[in-house]
Amino acid sequence: MSGRRAQAARNDEVILQSARAVFVADPSAPIAAVAEHAGVGISALYRRYPSKEELLRRLCLDGLKRYNAEAEAALAALTGGGDPWTAFEGFLRGLTDADTHSLTQNLAGTFTPTDDHMRESARAEELNTALFDAVKRAGVIRPDIELNDLTMLLEQQTAIKIGSPERISELRHRYLTLTLDALRAGPAPATPLPGSAPTARELGERWIPRHKS
Repeated sequence: MSGRRAQAARNDEVILQSARAVFVADPSAPIAAVAEHAGVGISALYRRYPSKEELLRRLCLDGLKRYNAEAEAALAALTGGGDPWTAFEGFLRGLTDADTHSLTQNLAGTFTPTDDHMRESARAEELNTALFDAVKRAGVIRPDIELNDLTMLLEQQTAIKIGSPERISELRHRYLTLTLDALRAGPAPATPLPGSAPTARELGERWIPRHKS
């Protein structure tokens, strides 16, 4: 890329990161809040995204593509002879890191999907079914689990919002470890939990107002 194009790409990434932070926290926030968070002028933002709906569409399309990339990687590991449980665990941990389900939880129903969203969604369903069927056949997950149970379990992870981004990630992986132990078929030793449980102070700090009225 030329210097100007590279700078434009960096600016776009800053805008998208800010949009995600703003709208996941408050889907009703105005687009001006994104410009303020990103440190760019509102006119610069509108040059890239002429409306809030366009920005929401882009965020969720990127989320779908990231989801599908994680599923494709897990399927590739399976078809390449990898361990089914390792591939399945890697898939769920990758989605936890990507936090794609925060977009679903907070932004579903806030914009009109496009044909691109529909194609990526259909691809996600195809990949989900193929991956789930493969790990089911391998007998590594409990037989009474259904595909859509995984969606609900991952959406539960998005409720964990304590402390810094790093602390949130640590706690989400801690409770994902518990979830994975519950999903695994047959007797197996409990997996050591990563990180530490939230402290009373961390839990209490959630009650401190973020903004003065």
